[in-house]
Amino acid sequence: MTVLTFDWPRPPLNANQRLHWAQKAKLTRTIRETVEGTARRAFMDPFEHVTVQLTWVVTDKRRRDSDNIYPTFKAMCDGLVDAGIVPDDIPAYMDKRAPLIRHEPGGKARLELEVTA
Repeated sequence: MTVLTFDWPRPPLNANQRLHWAQKAKLTRTIRETVEGTARRAFMDPFEHVTVQLTWVVTDKRRRDSDNIYPTFKAMCDGLVDAGIVPDDIPAYMDKRAPLIRHEPGGKARLELEVTA
């Protein structure tokens, strides 16, 4: 298992945003490119199959809905494909576990993408 950590205090995309398509496309591209670069440095060889899970680490106890971070999770999975980690993000190559929100008081807010081969 490898955990890719991103210093985003909140997911860049969420299901409640009402963005113009061009702004959403720009954010999606940024997420994909960031994950691609991080994954290329973390993994030397491609895998036949991976399991991925996104965790949003938060520092306060405000109510949050983990379903809202799926747009960021989708872009991150696409970034793994862009990096050549797996051929595609279909179930034959990638199992996607539901995103989680973990509370760490006194910690630093971030996103963690767990990749298990």
